[in-house]
Amino acid sequence: MLLTKRGLQKAVLYGLVSGLFLAALLKIVEYITHFKVYTLLLNVDYIPYINTFIFPELVEVGFHLIVSFALAICLYLLIVYRKVSSRKKIIFLCTFVCFIIGTALFPTTTFSDRTPAFSSIPSFSYWVGGHIMYGYILGILFARYFTSDKIDD
Repeated sequence: MLLTKRGLQKAVLYGLVSGLFLAALLKIVEYITHFKVYTLLLNVDYIPYINTFIFPELVEVGFHLIVSFALAICLYLLIVYRKVSSRKKIIFLCTFVCFIIGTALFPTTTFSDRTPAFSSIPSFSYWVGGHIMYGYILGILFARYFTSDKIDD
């Protein structure tokens, strides 16, 4: 497994696809349930200076996608560096990392009055479930890229 320009480009593309999926999923969940999980996804109230501005939704989605690109690149680098070659291990790695990140980010809800209450079990469940699905999609995309010429494990 080599670090390549094409691989980095694929990582950005996979970050776009999975990031848009997560945004759409959480927007639908928020619309149906009224739990503010999409609002939390786009929330920047906990970032000094940036929190003094009010951004349009499209710009906030752009911020989310930048984070998604960065995470996808980091996962790509981790897969290459650790020489993870099994489809199952790539999918598990991406899913697990995104589960951990989703869980770690949920407490940022305490920094805003626009986001769900920290104690909201349904919001936490939708949030973490969405991040698990995000990671799973990233994992499937990376597994296809890294194992396209190999037999499935």
